[in-house]
Amino acid sequence: MKHIIASILLLTVGFNGSAQQAVPKVKVTDKEKTPTSQWQGKRVAFLGDSMTDKRRVGTTYVYWEYLNELLGIDPFVYGVSGNQWNDIYKQSVKLHDEKGTNIDAILIFAGTNDYMHDTPLGEFFSETTKQTNFNGKEVTHKYRTPILNDSTFCGRINKAMSYLKNNFPQQQIIIMTPIHRGYAKFNEKNVQPDENYANGQGLYIDSYVAILKQAASYWAVPLIDLYSTSGLFPMADAQAQYFHNKETDRLHPNALGDYRLAKTIQFQLLALPSGFVAE
Repeated sequence: MKHIIASILLLTVGFNGSAQQAVPKVKVTDKEKTPTSQWQGKRVAFLGDSMTDKRRVGTTYVYWEYLNELLGIDPFVYGVSGNQWNDIYKQSVKLHDEKGTNIDAILIFAGTNDYMHDTPLGEFFSETTKQTNFNGKEVTHKYRTPILNDSTFCGRINKAMSYLKNNFPQQQIIIMTPIHRGYAKFNEKNVQPDENYANGQGLYIDSYVAILKQAASYWAVPLIDLYSTSGLFPMADAQAQYFHNKETDRLHPNALGDYRLAKTIQFQLLALPSGFVAE
């Protein structure tokens, strides 16, 4: 199916705050919408970085705006450009302060900035030994404790997820992996290589994606693996059509890229409950 893209010139906010000509939004057809699904009218919070930010960094229409059209959700957006997983905890606290538990689902789309800023992976658990009653006998077994901190990727995820699990027990919480990361040059002092370069820890973005997959398993939340399933691959020149600027910003999806993200997320969400509050 071909989608109509308006041929007008629009402006988006660049990473450095400048206005730049950009691809206009894709027209969503009625056939694509799923207005009678379990997500219709649900209040959904979005946590994350520039790809979620309400300022529409690099795009004229963000993926959650498309999801509003496609699924009929009511979005509440807390993503902030540049934020990392230690900020997801802060966004979660702000969400609870403002909405309490009057929310149905929470989607988290973050991790690419942790990779770019050389965050150590760390460990999910510390381990010691501890006595316990096993079948009526006192025995000593290995015992693990989740590590909650701001200094490692695992610790940041644990801290945020622990807060979310304890403060939003009836809400659907979903982790989404970062997409593939392309080259970006925002100014002479802000040049970011593509994902084929390891970061200062000697790690590729794949390592951070793998940690998020482990985290979803441990914290018992669904994972939407956009890294694998979105189809967005900015290292291929033919894929530049989905990104903000072929020469200077293959990091941020444009309105066409956000549409592709939204369609991927839409069909993943249709397979999941929209929350766990009895109606």
